[in-house]
Amino acid sequence: MSREVLAGLLGRSASWVKQIEGGRLQMPKLPMVLRIAEVLRVGDLAELTGEGTVPTALFTGPGHRRLPEVRAAIDAFPFSARSREAPGVAYLREGLARAWAARHAAPHHRDVLGALLPGLIEDAQLAVLQADTAAQRRAAQSVLAETYALSQFFLAYQPDSALLWRAVERGMVAAQESEDPHAIGVAAWLAAQAHRDSGHAHFDAADAVTHATLRHLEPLLPDADDDVRAIAGALRFEAGYTAARRGETGTAWHYWDTAHAVARRLPAAYFHPVTSFSRAVMGAHAVTVAVELHMGGESARQAHGADTLGLPSRPRRARHHVERARAYQLDGRLDESLTALAQAYDAAPETVRYNGYARRILLEETAAKSPTRRRRAGELATRVGLLTA
Repeated sequence: MSREVLAGLLGRSASWVKQIEGGRLQMPKLPMVLRIAEVLRVGDLAELTGEGTVPTALFTGPGHRRLPEVRAAIDAFPFSARSREAPGVAYLREGLARAWAARHAAPHHRDVLGALLPGLIEDAQLAVLQADTAAQRRAAQSVLAETYALSQFFLAYQPDSALLWRAVERGMVAAQESEDPHAIGVAAWLAAQAHRDSGHAHFDAADAVTHATLRHLEPLLPDADDDVRAIAGALRFEAGYTAARRGETGTAWHYWDTAHAVARRLPAAYFHPVTSFSRAVMGAHAVTVAVELHMGGESARQAHGADTLGLPSRPRRARHHVERARAYQLDGRLDESLTALAQAYDAAPETVRYNGYARRILLEETAAKSPTRRRRAGELATRVGLLTA
């Protein structure tokens, strides 16, 4: 990232960044250190503040108690495929549908997924190994790809990035083997997010996955079902999201517009179970674009106007409240920012616990000058687990 880009994202001058880099200015205060960490995707604040400071994980949440079981299931390779008969593909699809529904309904969604994933992964792997025909194998690979997609929602922001990337890569391979346009789109959508979350240097890789997959899907869209059209819409938004992270305002809003056009052509009540793509989510997406572009007034306006009542997912509603908190903080409406984080916690506590942006805002506000905000932030930070009681 160039000095000029970093300065723009921080709201500072390039000369200020140069003086910080050269040690000619004192260490910035905590809020600015947190913002630098956010922009550079630095997971441990000690990397910025020096070896003598206490390690503070920002974009990595706590390891879930079921992480070892999920890791073992992903790492296992069932060569003894005949040890038991795999469930049929139709049964596996029903199980996946129930798992997605349970995730969307649960305030502690990793608890739900951690219990379900080991069995789902093993069953899907066995279904691939026991397939008798090419068609059966492709159908089983499609289910396996979606199972890896589900696992990525459990693994995101946990302290094992290598495991997350194994799930990403295996999901991509299974989706390609399946030749299923929807499975391919879902795997690419998740891979693009994994690249983008790895930092600025990986934005080109995120774009490459997104645009290559859109080129593959676009000829199929005239005859495609709602799920395939929705994943194409979700990928268009991902292109806009990455552009916003780069600070490319026109490109970001252009892709939001194209995604919105896709959403308007979907049924009013449609909701994609993996990406949450729907008419209702586009208001939440507009908040994210404005926040990533650091447009304080516009992000607050979008946050106030977004109608997300149609989102049936507790984790997705919580994520939207976190984005609202970011918007209000950008606009200087700090009490409203804390209110939005409290609403996120009420919807899905795990979302706040694992979300780096939520953690950053709470840490900043625990050092606020206002005693009321310090108290509110401290109470929520304690509930989240950032602070001890």
